[in-house]
Amino acid sequence: MSFTVEDILLGISILLFLSILVSKSLGRLGVPALVLFLGVGILAGSEGIGGIYFDDAKTAQSLGTLALTLILFSGGLDTRWQSTRPVLWRGITLSTLGVLITALLVGVFASYLLGFTLLEGMLLGAIVSSTDAAAVFSILRSRNIGLKNNLRPTLELESGSNDPMAYFLTVSFTFLLTNSEASLWDLVPMFFLQMSIGAVAGVAMGFVMAWTINRINLEQDGLYPALTLAMVLFTFSFTNLLNGNGFLAVYTSSVILGNKNFIHKRSLTRFYDGIAWLMQILMFLTLGLLVFPSHVLPVLGVGVLVSLFLIFVARPISVFISMAFFKSSWQDKVYLSWVGLRGAVPIVFATYPLLAGLNRSDMIFNIVFFIVLTSVMLQGTTLKLVADWLGLSLVEDATKRMQLGEDLGYNAKNELVELQLGPESSGIGKSLVQLQLPKTSLIVLIDRGGRFVTPNGQTVLEPYDKLMVMVDNEAELNGVREILL
Repeated sequence: MSFTVEDILLGISILLFLSILVSKSLGRLGVPALVLFLGVGILAGSEGIGGIYFDDAKTAQSLGTLALTLILFSGGLDTRWQSTRPVLWRGITLSTLGVLITALLVGVFASYLLGFTLLEGMLLGAIVSSTDAAAVFSILRSRNIGLKNNLRPTLELESGSNDPMAYFLTVSFTFLLTNSEASLWDLVPMFFLQMSIGAVAGVAMGFVMAWTINRINLEQDGLYPALTLAMVLFTFSFTNLLNGNGFLAVYTSSVILGNKNFIHKRSLTRFYDGIAWLMQILMFLTLGLLVFPSHVLPVLGVGVLVSLFLIFVARPISVFISMAFFKSSWQDKVYLSWVGLRGAVPIVFATYPLLAGLNRSDMIFNIVFFIVLTSVMLQGTTLKLVADWLGLSLVEDATKRMQLGEDLGYNAKNELVELQLGPESSGIGKSLVQLQLPKTSLIVLIDRGGRFVTPNGQTVLEPYDKLMVMVDNEAELNGVREILL
């Protein structure tokens, strides 16, 4: 049966709408949205009520690669260097050594359990070795899970930077299985070459992106998203052309860009946040269509065993070994072990052996799918519960902030912060001149029951006033809070 463009667009629009509607309804019950998107894709597939037959692994891989590129870029834009810098080396260690240890442990276990050769087991281990950026970003941020001891930036840095390592291992073991004359030692120089080129290209493109956006002076503001999209795709594809790791280059460039001031920063960040969600939905829908439930059921038993080994043995061992180089409590290590979320990325990586025509590629794909489903359902639904149990939960600061000048590209350090007075706040009944705020802070606007008041020295504060306060730094903001609240 042939489909017209109109038929395809109609199907995509219906699937998108259903995915968003289902995630809004069932998401309140604690079910991760990513699983719901995947479920909609399965139901729409050839063995579901939709009856859409789709078995094009190449298309799924291409879409997954594009989606992962944009998701990593969006995640990098939101990564703040101030919070990432203290955990930089532990994040890098988890995303390299941790990934390698996980792949080796799962590989040995899979080869023993499934009768795979050691290389086939290593390939399976490599595919599921990295935590998923889309899953970690969406679950931690959408549920506003606050964590002590810099655990959240550690998890976000690890998930955003470990896909390059997993990608390298997946492609390398696929190469070794399809080229019997190749040696494992051939991978060592290849690894350092790919990572070095990826890192250098990412750093260079991060500075180029910031410089270009601030200097190009486009007449139409709507062209800036198109401009940045072009540079993101160029970064990925050109780095790969140089035999570098494109995923590492994209993530590195986005972190550098996100920590610089450039025009339309807020609008571009929101644009890519929306694009990242769209890519997640499309990626999970496509992978859901690609999965045949009747093929997954035969590997249910071994899938459970491999998944449990990954969650309760391989991931904890890799975390405890990687974190042995840093000062951290056992609670931190246990929680880092638990947030080993697997998402769509392993399913995308599982298409590489499929396209290479390896003998057991179908079995590997179905086991990977089951591991991902188990991980997101078991771990993704209990992140807040485990954090509370370990005493690591933190009430997040819900204060609204805006970096002054960031949308115009100015390198301003001032922030505009919204503070609301309660009925018992110490600032109530006092005029602004009586408050004796820090000299460099300033109340610039008051929202009083929906009516805006321009403050002056004689303005008296009332209960439930919302104050827009300009401050220079965090210490100054804390001083303002002590005086007003």
